[in-house]
Amino acid sequence: MNIPANLKYTSSHEWVRTEADGTLSVGITDHAQTALGDLVYVELPAIGRKLAAAEACAVVESVKAASDIYAPVAGEVVAVNAGVTDAPEQVNKDPYASWFFRIKPADPAAVAKLLDAKAYEATIGDA
Repeated sequence: MNIPANLKYTSSHEWVRTEADGTLSVGITDHAQTALGDLVYVELPAIGRKLAAAEACAVVESVKAASDIYAPVAGEVVAVNAGVTDAPEQVNKDPYASWFFRIKPADPAAVAKLLDAKAYEATIGDA
């Protein structure tokens, strides 16, 4: 299982990367894409949408199931990655390069409360 140490994680299987401009890139983890199987559809939030922490804001569908994607922290969506809507299979190939959306956090300190790689690994066990 690939769990990069430089990222933060949520217990709902999103990864979070802090960008140079202070925004956060959000995607789904290797564990999540493996559990879902081959992705066939991704729906992203609208740019400008204000999100609460843990709010469902995107959807991924696979040949097996549909699953909500949740905001890791409160903030405003400032960018979306149209590449994952055009080619959802890219998420299966490289989930950590395939970010879904970027959020400007309402409270940048909230990122520190997310899980580190070791804590995330503990939440998924030997999956």
